[in-house]
Amino acid sequence: MSRFQNQAEAEAAGVYISKIKSFVKREGRLTTAQGRAIEDNWPTMGLTVDMGLLNLTEVFGNDNPVVLEIGFGMGKSLVEMAANAPELNFIGIEVHRPGVGACLADAQAAEVTNLRVFEHDAIEVLDKCIADNALHRLQLFFPDPWHKKRHHKRRIVQAEFAQKVHQKLADNGQLHMATDWEPYAQHMLETLQAQPNYTNLSSNNDYIERPEYRPITKFEVRGQKLGHGVWDLLFAAQKEVQA
Repeated sequence: MSRFQNQAEAEAAGVYISKIKSFVKREGRLTTAQGRAIEDNWPTMGLTVDMGLLNLTEVFGNDNPVVLEIGFGMGKSLVEMAANAPELNFIGIEVHRPGVGACLADAQAAEVTNLRVFEHDAIEVLDKCIADNALHRLQLFFPDPWHKKRHHKRRIVQAEFAQKVHQKLADNGQLHMATDWEPYAQHMLETLQAQPNYTNLSSNNDYIERPEYRPITKFEVRGQKLGHGVWDLLFAAQKEVQA
């Protein structure tokens, strides 16, 4: 960051500071069906960063609580959650275009209307599009664990990320994370436990059982058959009482 103490100072001075990405964009092949789903559904379900700070009541046409998921992959679980909870609104963020197309295709087939999607970097979306205290829950399921020690700095779950999410969550809003990589689960737990403005909702002050609202994926089922574990973590954001 050189002479600047933080990113905000650099931006105020008009200086661009490159950031470490927590993902590698592997584009893959966009199928005809995925491309058609994007073309057909983007006008009603797509969101872009250049829209700026969103009025979520206007976006969804109601004031239902909003759940935001970072990195929804191919979107099957996200669409299932949205279909199962019409009393909630969902925003999904994914950088991989085939996943966006697959998600929109499934949403169209399921006639889901309470889902919107970004094809963009999640940190920029949080910074530019999501108002403070706006979210009921933020979900981060199976992010890249960046196994090698020299790559740990690329993990999205860091203290700075936890505080950015805290800013966007409503009072007692929830941060729900899940991973199948135990060292990353331990890192997530240690990072969030170190934040004074979060409360661990685990009865054992560590991990929780998978909530019913989070669908179990084929990937998880396959892993369980091989003896692999999955760790869910759930923290509530505590906001200071205003005088």
